Amino acid sequence: MEESDAFETKGNVHLRLLGGDLRKVTRFVLLVLAALLAAEFLQVLSAQEKVVTNPVAGNSAAIKEGASLFRANCSPCHGLNATGGGRGPDLSANRWTHGATDTDIFRTITQGVPGTEMPANGFEDSEVWAIVAYLRSFAPPKEIVSGDIAKGEKSFSSKGCPRCHMIKGRGGLLGPDLSRVGASRSAAYLMDSIRDPSKDLSDGMLDPNNQWGLPLVYDTVTVVTTSGQKIKGVAKNEDTFSVQLLDTDQNLQFFAKKDLRQVIHERKSLMPAYSEQVLSADALRDLVAYLQSLRGD
Repeated sequence: MEESDAFETKGNVHLRLLGGDLRKVTRFVLLVLAALLAAEFLQVLSAQEKVVTNPVAGNSAAIKEGASLFRANCSPCHGLNATGGGRGPDLSANRWTHGATDTDIFRTITQGVPGTEMPANGFEDSEVWAIVAYLRSFAPPKEIVSGDIAKGEKSFSSKGCPRCHMIKGRGGLLGPDLSRVGASRSAAYLMDSIRDPSKDLSDGMLDPNNQWGLPLVYDTVTVVTTSGQKIKGVAKNEDTFSVQLLDTDQNLQFFAKKDLRQVIHERKSLMPAYSEQVLSADALRDLVAYLQSLRGD
């Protein structure tokens, strides 16, 4: 190889290496610029959020409108008076898991909460602010339950509650999941549910064949077969033609209604009532304190 050819070859190699380095440097610079722009954009959004306030806070007409919108759209999950439902938390107690400012609540309503049953909603901004004004109109809860959480947890286990109720993936399926019960139920509701479980039955899952229908409830359902056998439990799914029943042994059973003599719904809970003879007043306070500590954290 002649000297000129060798020089040309080396030059090409150097150019290729230089070109590769330039590409790497350019890519790095672009990535840094993109990161800086994204950070600046997020900073601007954060600054904008901080200055947003409810323009109708405390306005009686807005509160009335918000109450109407809430009952029509939110009460199936959060309860008629925002005191909590089978799927949604109590919103009347001024406890906010996903942010407590008006802006946070606005964002929760409009964007939903990923990983939960809270969907995004298509309200007009004025409607959202009316709902926020309505939720803010509730007086803070006066009742503060003072109990021993550790003792309450022991009572929960010793009374056999985990047989029917699940907490953080452990326990039974016959009753409602209590993993977030502290965020979704008031202390008064919990006390009533323990002393008189049939007073206000909890909502269960929706009928999958009717997305607009009312949710099933944790009431007692008895199916009577053609042979006269009675099987008791709670309905997990039910429509005109069939029923899926979780029986008291927590076996899921499917029945076609045409093969049954009767399907009996009783407006009462399978859960036993815990009177003061079974659970003292102090033990009840401890148990409720434990349940209120369960917020899905």
